[in-house]
Amino acid sequence: MNAAVNLSRRNKPLYLQIKNIIKDRILHGAYPLGSMIPSEPQLEAEFQVSKITVRNAIQELSLEGYVEKGSGKGTKVIRNTSASKLSKWKRFTEILVEEGRKIQKQWLSAEVIGTEEGTEPRRLFGDRCIRIERVYRLDDVPYIHYTHYLTARIGDAELTLEANAQSLYELLDEQDISLVKFRDEFAAAIAPLPVAEILGIPQGTPLLKRSRYSYAENGDLIEYSIGYYHTEMQHYVVNYDV
Repeated sequence: MNAAVNLSRRNKPLYLQIKNIIKDRILHGAYPLGSMIPSEPQLEAEFQVSKITVRNAIQELSLEGYVEKGSGKGTKVIRNTSASKLSKWKRFTEILVEEGRKIQKQWLSAEVIGTEEGTEPRRLFGDRCIRIERVYRLDDVPYIHYTHYLTARIGDAELTLEANAQSLYELLDEQDISLVKFRDEFAAAIAPLPVAEILGIPQGTPLLKRSRYSYAENGDLIEYSIGYYHTEMQHYVVNYDV
């Protein structure tokens, strides 16, 4: 059973927070297609909520087509893909999950920082911004390291380590911030030593580096992120559906 998850008591209703967490687990392969999600009593214990809250969360997942509840048989995962906001194509993590891989996310830190002179975060956000560090594990092995920089105007958002189970973009949605435009830049680069250590690779190993710029509907830049991918484990894949 998963350890108890801390939920926010002041923003989105608890059942919707639980729905989003379970959906995120489905999309990242923690609950594979065709498997049963944990029972209602298990979910009640994990999230420390009432039976009706869990049932409402499962009902929402059922309405969105992710699960199917059978009488006396538990709740089965029947869909593990979503309509991506990033593009009309499938997200990289969705492709891996469809291939039977499992993606696990961990937030390493979340804090407001002072930016350094001459850096991209300083140019984009001024002297202060939010920095979030995360690592993605592929089949339990560290695979991608992300550093996200976000405008300090969302500093009151609950971007804390307790949000570990949720998607960063869903948390932004909870602050009524909708990202509608993305620009990705790719390069081969040497990861900083702390990143190499987290990924478990020798210092100086070339990695795929992805820089992302994310914009709101009004054109404001909300997020700048840097991701280092250990592509010897798994190539970066993009599938185009015609």
